[in-house]
Amino acid sequence: MCVDCNCGQPVFPSLEAPRHLELGQRLLVHNDAQAAANREHFAAAGVRVINLLSSPGSGKTALLERLALELAPSSPAVRHPMAVIVGDLATDNDARRLRAAGVPALQITTGQACHLEAAMVHRALHDLDHLGHPLGGLELLVIENVGNLVCPAAFDLGESQRVVLLSVTEGEDKPLKYPATFHSADVVVISKGDLADACGFDAPQARRHIARVAPRARIVEVSARSGEGIAALLAALGMERVAVAG
Repeated sequence: MCVDCNCGQPVFPSLEAPRHLELGQRLLVHNDAQAAANREHFAAAGVRVINLLSSPGSGKTALLERLALELAPSSPAVRHPMAVIVGDLATDNDARRLRAAGVPALQITTGQACHLEAAMVHRALHDLDHLGHPLGGLELLVIENVGNLVCPAAFDLGESQRVVLLSVTEGEDKPLKYPATFHSADVVVISKGDLADACGFDAPQARRHIARVAPRARIVEVSARSGEGIAALLAALGMERVAVAG
């Protein structure tokens, strides 16, 4: 996509040489403007915002359920630790799962759109507010993007951090196959760690592949089922204070 739409995504050696297009504006200028407005809104509210990307079935929702358990306050607090905006082409299954886990969750059903855009997130913020969950009452807002390792990488949503999941069931080579998405990550989470042995997953190899395309990203290995690595993930997200406060 990046060689065709002039979206500004990095071009890797394995891709074809880019074609030069003479454009007065970037094709994503409207999305970028809304993302900048979102980011200002988030900063003013003092909320950390995570854009969570992965392929379908990598364990995004299960990981969020585990984070909700870890961040759940033991006593009533002024600020709710976490809320989630969920993006899917169809159904509200993930949002219902998260609400059952005690997490305020709002579903965005995109229909045919294979990614979330900044304007969608902006509208969802108003809906969360109307449901009694304003930004000012949150510590962490997670945007669970549509399961897709291609298109979501090009769209800034105004997030504080971008987190990309790689499940052990997908194999070690996904970062090399989808370099733009992993290159955009601040944190890469190797998920479903409890299945690594059964899948024959080579974690050191996966780390080398991630480092090749995303040298600045922090890498964390976790298991949502056992809780292993969750403390390290919270540290990578800058959420130690919330975990202790809970």
